[in-house]
This record gives sequence, structure tokens and C-alpha cells, in this order.
Amino acid sequence: MTEGALSVHELVQGIRKLVENVPQWQRLWVLGELSGVKHHSSGHWYFVLKDDLAQIRGVMFRRDAASLTKPLVDGMSVLVYGRLGVFERDGQTQLYASTIQDIGAGAQYQKLEALKQKLYQEGLFSRPKRTIPKLPQAIGVITSGSGAARYDIETVIARRFPGMVVTLFPVLVQGSEAPRAIVSALDRAFKAPISVLIIGRGGGSKEDLRAFNDESVVRMVAQSPIPVISAVGHEIDTTLVDLVADLRAPTPSAAAELAVPEKSGLVLWVDQLGQRAYAALRRRLDWERTRLEGWTTHGILADGTRLIQMRRDLLDRLDERRDRAWERQVQALRMHLETLGASLAAMNPTAVLYRGYTYVVDEAGNAVSKEDVRQGRRYAVHWYNGNWWMRSEIPGEEEDT
Repeated sequence: MTEGALSVHELVQGIRKLVENVPQWQRLWVLGELSGVKHHSSGHWYFVLKDDLAQIRGVMFRRDAASLTKPLVDGMSVLVYGRLGVFERDGQTQLYASTIQDIGAGAQYQKLEALKQKLYQEGLFSRPKRTIPKLPQAIGVITSGSGAARYDIETVIARRFPGMVVTLFPVLVQGSEAPRAIVSALDRAFKAPISVLIIGRGGGSKEDLRAFNDESVVRMVAQSPIPVISAVGHEIDTTLVDLVADLRAPTPSAAAELAVPEKSGLVLWVDQLGQRAYAALRRRLDWERTRLEGWTTHGILADGTRLIQMRRDLLDRLDERRDRAWERQVQALRMHLETLGASLAAMNPTAVLYRGYTYVVDEAGNAVSKEDVRQGRRYAVHWYNGNWWMRSEIPGEEEDT
């Protein structure tokens, strides 16, 4: 059965001869837009030349790259002069460029920049980013059902958190039908019981990632009721979905690491918290026990009669203070009465009689002076030890008629 069969090498060589034997394909000018530009350390430039309908790989070797007036960049609209050839190792038909002329930004690049500015003005890229839950209940994944991104995400999640629920929403991730499929998957994911949503795919050219720059996809991601992690391509690739998502991961594997914690670390953390809580409880119990023992060994609680004796001593001291205060008050009143008595005694008119004085009053008891004495009237003379009534006889005066 193998007789007459061609080897792969022979087949590719035949294709190469067919391509390279077409004269007009060996000296041609091609207009297109650069994508996936890479500058190798050897000095060679690798790129994809595309338009709205097709694309072809291209290379410009170091010897020809010396004619470039500026570095090649994605989105650059160029006019390329070169030839078609077949790279036998990959079996790829590609454009070998000898001259590349920059004619400005490409149409696709300009369209993408215009959409980016439009969405920016609407505030889609500046809205507050939501925090990824520390412990999600389930993870949703929107990616190709057969791509490497799916298996990378599932493998990392299974390793980091065994048993975590992962709900896959398989979609096309490139091609003209991809945007519609992604929007439909987003709508289903928003209704599913998931805590975090990962959306993305593996690496590829700018053209391969085009679905994640589609306006309908970007707007749908912005409307997500749950946090979204974008994992489109590699770290050097940036799409509009990356800008509108709540968190951007450099790769699908990194997105899985950001979406779920490491279960073993959580278990260790919970164990440490339990140990700390137990230690704190023991310290509090020991402190309360010590405090209680301090009260039970207090003199008052240890001997109840001491409290009664203390109160009795206090009452005795109060009684003593009361008696002393009463004595001081009585003494002060006594001294005050003596002072008043002395003052009254000094004011007593009879007190002077003890010093040899007398005083005379008439029968009505009124004090009289010498001029008031009348002949024949009775007057009483008062001494300190009694009184004596006498009739007045004034020599040389006649009695009143």
C-alpha cells in the first residue's frame, strides 16, 4: 500500500516548487495591515499581513530589515514588496519581504482605536472594579471546550481547591461567529449559580483575539452581575475585554489562581485561628479564675465576722465623736450663759449697794433726789441688807397744805 506514496517532505517540496515557479509571485507588492509583529533577537521580523477577508504570514530577514525607517508595530498599514515561498518545516506559505513601506495606521487598527475611545468616553473602562470573593462557591468558565485554556484552568483549580465546582460554557473563541457565541454564553453564565466568571482563551495573533475586541462582547462583560476575570491570550496581548473586566490575568492558568484560594492554606489558616482562639479562651479563664480566687481569699469573704466587727468599730467611733461633739456644745452654751449672767449682774442696780451705797424711793417706788424730798412724806431708804421707811423732816420748811 505504501508503494508510490509521497513523503510529507516530498509533498511540501512539490508545493514549494509550484509556488516559487510562478514568476508573478516572486516579485510582487502587497497592501495590508500588520498584526502579531515580533522582533526576534536575531534581527528578523515576523508578522501577519491581513485585510478584512484574509491573512498571510510574513518574515523580513535582518539583511533586509536594515532598510526600515521605523520599527514595525501592530496595526500599521504597509505596502510590502517581496516574494511568496513555502517554509518546509511548517508547511506554511508565507511572504518573504525585502521592502516594507509604512503608509499609516491600518483600517482595522483605526476602527479598534475608535471603538476604544468611544467606550472610554462612556465610562466602561473607568467604572469601579469589583473585588474577587475570597472563597467563591463556584467558578464559571467561558472558553473553547477543546482548547488548552480550558484544561489549564480546570487543572489549576483542581490542584488549588479540590472539590470546587467549575461550570464550563464552551464557545467559539475566534471567527466571525465567535462574538455572538460569547455573548450567548455570557447571558447563560449571568443566570447560573456562580461566584466568579473567567472568560478567555489561549494565545494567538491579534486577528485570533479579535472576538474579544467586539463591541457586543465588551458591553456584555460590562453588564456582568458577578466579578469577571479576563484571561485572553498572553501577558503581552491586550484586548478591550481586558480593560472592562474586574481583573485581568496574564494567562488562563493565572486566572484560575486568582479565582480560587489554595485550600490547604485556608485549612492551615483556620487551624491557626482555632488555636489562637483556644489560647485566648484559656488565658481568659485563667485570669477569671485568679480574680475569683483573689476575692474568695479576701479577708472579708474569708471571715464574715470581720465585716460586722468593722461596722461595730465604726459605730463606736461615731458614738465617741457624737459624745465629744455634745460635750463641746454644752460647754460652749455654759460659757455663754455665764457670760450673760455676768453681764446681767453688772447691770443690776442693787449691786452697788454692796459697796456702801443707798438709794431712796417714795411711796410709789420712784427714785427721788434731794430736791424731790418734801416735809412730812414717807421715803424708803434701801441698803444692801434691807430698807427703812422714814418720814421726812426738813428743817426750816413747812409741810405742804
